[in-house]
Order: sequence, then C-alpha cells, then structure tokens
Amino acid sequence: MSLLSQPRWRGGWRLLLVLLVLVISWLAFSPRPPVVLSTGWDKSNHMLAFFTLAFVMRLGFRGHWSLTALALLGYGVLIELVQSMVPGREADAMDVLADSLGLLPGLLLAMALQRVARRRLAQPDLPGG
Repeated sequence: MSLLSQPRWRGGWRLLLVLLVLVISWLAFSPRPPVVLSTGWDKSNHMLAFFTLAFVMRLGFRGHWSLTALALLGYGVLIELVQSMVPGREADAMDVLADSLGLLPGLLLAMALQRVARRRLAQPDLPGG
C-alpha cells in the first residue's frame, strides 16, 4: 500500500499521468480513433478516461481535491474545443458532463485508498499477527 501514500512514489504516478494524457489526447484528437480502444459507448469512454486520470493525478500530486477536479475539467473542456476543429469530430457538452461523472469516483477511490494506506503505515506491526 505504500505505492499509494509515500511521497517517493509520486514521480511514478506523475509519469503515468503524463503518459495517460498523451494517449487520451491522441485518442481525442484523432479524426478516427481505433475502435478496439473503445468501450462501445462514447460517454463511458469519457467516464473511464477521467476516472483513471483523477485516480492517478490524485496519487501524483498533493493538494486539495478540488484543484485536481478543476484541472481535469479544464482538460475536458480543452478536448471539446480542439475536437470542434478536427475534421470528423465534434464538440459535445455532454462529454464534459461524462468527464465529471468519471473523475469524482476516481478522486474518491484514490483518497479512500490513501487514507487506508496511511493508517496501515501508522500502525506498528504486532507480533503473531
């Protein structure tokens, strides 16, 4: 569980976040993203992507959860603005709603797991247990 709570792992989570943003941006900005990387429903693609981004970003950066949410919502809006200029793609405000519906549980799960990990690290090892 130390992967979730110790500062020395933040660099790895940040690197993973950068890779995720690159992959998600490529998928979002491609005129024809590969169907094999789709859940089959555009809105669930958004929810899954932003769930993952929120989870990883929360583990990589300390700070208030609302800053993570605002940063990711800004990224979601940026995606829609860019898609409005990509041939074959269009902007959809409902996609931003799907993004927000994905990021909230991602943040909550990360925060809950971090809390559990911190408690476990704070407890001394008991003999025979």
